[in-house]
Amino acid sequence: MNYTQVSEFVIMGFPSLQPGNFNLVAWFFFFLYVATVGGNLLLVVLFALERSLQKPMYIVMVSLALSDIGFATVVLPKLTARYWWNDRSLGFHTCLFQQHMIHYFGSLNSLILLTMALDRYVAICFPLRYPMVMTNQTMTGLTVFCWVVAHIFPGITTINFTMMPFCGPNQIIQAFCDTLSLKALVCRDTSELYSKAFTVAMFILYVPLSFIILSYIFIIISVLRMASGQGRRKTFSTCATQGCIISIYYIPRFFVYSTPFFPNLTMTTDKRIATILFYSLFPPLINPFIYCLRTKEIKQIFARWIWRQKGIAPKKQGQIEAITKSQ
Repeated sequence: MNYTQVSEFVIMGFPSLQPGNFNLVAWFFFFLYVATVGGNLLLVVLFALERSLQKPMYIVMVSLALSDIGFATVVLPKLTARYWWNDRSLGFHTCLFQQHMIHYFGSLNSLILLTMALDRYVAICFPLRYPMVMTNQTMTGLTVFCWVVAHIFPGITTINFTMMPFCGPNQIIQAFCDTLSLKALVCRDTSELYSKAFTVAMFILYVPLSFIILSYIFIIISVLRMASGQGRRKTFSTCATQGCIISIYYIPRFFVYSTPFFPNLTMTTDKRIATILFYSLFPPLINPFIYCLRTKEIKQIFARWIWRQKGIAPKKQGQIEAITKSQ
C-alpha cells in the first residue's frame, strides 16, 4: 500500500478551550513547571550540600526528584509554548522521543516508588539488619537498575511505532505525544498494538503496586506489634500520606488505560486530558513536600539555615529540634 509518511504532528491540547483563555493556561503551566522544578531541585541541592543526608533513604528521594524534573521538562515547556505562542507542531521523531520519555518517566516513577517502599519495609520490619542490608552502595545500585530497566518497556512500544504507517491525519488530541494519541493516527488496525501496549503498561504499573501494597501491609502489622502509641501515629500518618500520593499516581491511570475495554466507562476528551495531566503533574509538584520537606532531618537543616541568616547560632541541637517539632 502506497502512502505518504507524516513528517510532523500537531498538538491540539484541550479541544474545547477557547483562544481567549490560552494566555491564562500558559501562565498556569509555566508556574507549575517553575514550582515543580524548583521544589525538586531544592532537594537535589540539599542532598549535594549536606553530608548528613547522603544515606539510602535520601538517595531514593533524590532519584524521585530527578525523575520528576525530567518528566516536567519533557511535558511542560512544549505545552506552555503551545498556548503561549500557538507553537503546536512537533517533528515525527521528536514526537516519538517525547512519547518514549513520558512513558519512561512513568515507568521509572513506578519502580522508584517500589524501591522506596522496600526501603521503608526493611527499616521498620528489620531495623537491626537495615544498616547492613540497605547501604549507600546497595541503594545506588537499585537506583541505577531502575533508571536502566525503565527504558525497556516503553522502548518496545516506541520501536513498534517507528514501523507503523502514519499517513494522516496528524492532529494529536492530547497535551503531548503518548501511546494512546499516536495509536489513533496509525493507518492500519492497531488492536494488537494496543493490547501489547496495555499489557506492558499494566505490568510496569501494577506489579510494583502489588509489592508496594504488600510491603505496607507488613509495615502496618509490624508497627501494631512493636511501636508505642506515638510511634504508631507517626508511622500511620506517613503511610497515609504516601498512600494518598500512590493512589493519585496509580488509580486514574487504570481508568484512562481501561476506558476502551469498558463500553459503559466513557470520558469526554477534555476530561481525559485533564485527568492525565492531573495524575502526571500533581505528584511531581507535591512530592518534595510529602516525601522530603516533612522529614525531621530536612526541617532541622532549614532551621539551622534560618538561624544562620539571623546571625544566631543555636547552642544545642535540642533548640533546633524544638523548632522543628513546633512546625
